[in-house]
Amino acid sequence: MESALFSEALSKANKWLTSSAVDDDTKAEIEHLIDHEPKAFEEAFYSDLEFGTGGLRGLMGVGTMRMNEYTIGMATQGLANYILQQFPNTESAVAIAYDSRNNSPYFAETAAGVLSANGIKVHLFSELRPTPLLSFAVRELKCQAGIVITASHNPKEYNGYKVYWEDGAQVLPPHDKGIITEVRNVQRIDDVKFEKDEKLIQTIDTLVEETYLKNLVSVVHHKPSKQNDVKIVYTSLHGTGITMIPKALKEIGFAHVHLVEEQAVADGDFPTVQSPNPEEREALSLALRLAEQINADLVLGTDPDADRVGMAVRNNEGKLVLLNGNQAACLIVYYELLQLKNKGLLDNKKYIAKTIVTTELLTEIAKGFDVKQYETLTGFKYIAGVIREKEGKETFVAGGEESYGYSVGEFVRDKDAVLSSVKLAEIASWCKSENSTLWNLMMDIYQQFGLYHEALVSIIMKGLDGLQQINDMMVRLRSNPPKSLGGSAVIALHDVNEGTIMDIKTGLVSKLDLPQSNVLQFVLEDGSKISARPSGTEPKIKFYFSLKTKFEGKEKYASQVSEMENKIAAIRKELSV
Repeated sequence: MESALFSEALSKANKWLTSSAVDDDTKAEIEHLIDHEPKAFEEAFYSDLEFGTGGLRGLMGVGTMRMNEYTIGMATQGLANYILQQFPNTESAVAIAYDSRNNSPYFAETAAGVLSANGIKVHLFSELRPTPLLSFAVRELKCQAGIVITASHNPKEYNGYKVYWEDGAQVLPPHDKGIITEVRNVQRIDDVKFEKDEKLIQTIDTLVEETYLKNLVSVVHHKPSKQNDVKIVYTSLHGTGITMIPKALKEIGFAHVHLVEEQAVADGDFPTVQSPNPEEREALSLALRLAEQINADLVLGTDPDADRVGMAVRNNEGKLVLLNGNQAACLIVYYELLQLKNKGLLDNKKYIAKTIVTTELLTEIAKGFDVKQYETLTGFKYIAGVIREKEGKETFVAGGEESYGYSVGEFVRDKDAVLSSVKLAEIASWCKSENSTLWNLMMDIYQQFGLYHEALVSIIMKGLDGLQQINDMMVRLRSNPPKSLGGSAVIALHDVNEGTIMDIKTGLVSKLDLPQSNVLQFVLEDGSKISARPSGTEPKIKFYFSLKTKFEGKEKYASQVSEMENKIAAIRKELSV
């Protein structure tokens, strides 16, 4: 007897089997799944791959729940319909880039074909390129939108589809919801215009990349010399970074850049890593090994679409240690503000930006330089939204998020691992010219502003009731917030969903100026902050810990971090997580 899930899958599959737009090979594969792999068939067709505020992401393969030419086509038809609505009587254009993942070029060509069939001009990169270059190209080529085919650092079986708007940033309200509505309105594959118009598709020439690099050079304060050049190991983890980052480092003047050759070849199977995620030590293991062999000063590694960068530096004992995304963001922001201050260019129109779950050390750095800081919801697209809102009135210096994404200046409206890699190398060279190191600069920042230590804990609630368990946990934390955590009093509760800040002592409530999002933040008397944020797409809740204490010097750094890790463990028990 057929299950309800199998019946629903069969209903959806029949629409593909009876469609004249679906090719015979796909139909044959569907029939094979129905007859021989019913479980795999259910998983492929039981629902539709959800087009969310960031676009699509999923496993590749046949089915309504998979990334394939037909789900890409339907999403692109919805996007085309929305663009034509928003820009009537305009010759609309869309820029498209793709990463090194399997099928990425084909999916990019599919999207280009559908857009052109709808009368929309397409600027298509001829080969893989980093996501930040697409962000730049959208504005440079005066496009109405952009598309990147990428699944970031997901495993090799995945691919994705990210949408950008005319300002070069990922789509924000109201356009995100508008696009989602139009995508959902495309109910049948036969509603998609697949007959591409070659005349409307053109290759993006090298001038865009050259102009990007000129902009990158313009935000560099310090160039290396023979005396302060640094030895760098770089890995692209089989991704797009290899097309631009070595070239950019050379352009600035770095003469000792060593590539991890095994990972310098673009390969969607990512054969040398478990996961192409530069946040993880395992992904950087080959780079770290090479760095030890050649005694490198700095290790840099980027994810497949080169919007995030991980790093390792040498500490005072000469040991290579990984710095996390919060630390790298602080190094970049501090350095940029210091250089502008030294040049007499800091004024009340300069600002930095960070997300609400990124280290509070950035807030202290902004205060120390007497510049504004804007705080946004999680995701760099919200920082890009601030840049758009303030453009022409105030100037974005730098900013970032804890998930290893940063940018400097306003010419790219997304996190940028090409620019960030150059910046981190530049800072290392500048430190060397000052008889210091990146590690010592990080310690100096702690000395000035206090020691902050961050951790992320993700808890998966398995089973059908997982989302309900998470909801119950958030209700409990809202209705009965803890009085203290880790021995420090909770002095305020920020409820981003309600848009309120509650003073725990007095009970007074004030307004929180942020868009609505299901996030709770506990502010402690010692300056620490703990945030709870459920995932919107899976039964997972994330807890972000940002603890603060007085810095007791470089020699005690390791022991202080160990104490703070113990404190995080204690707080987890108190929160029952």
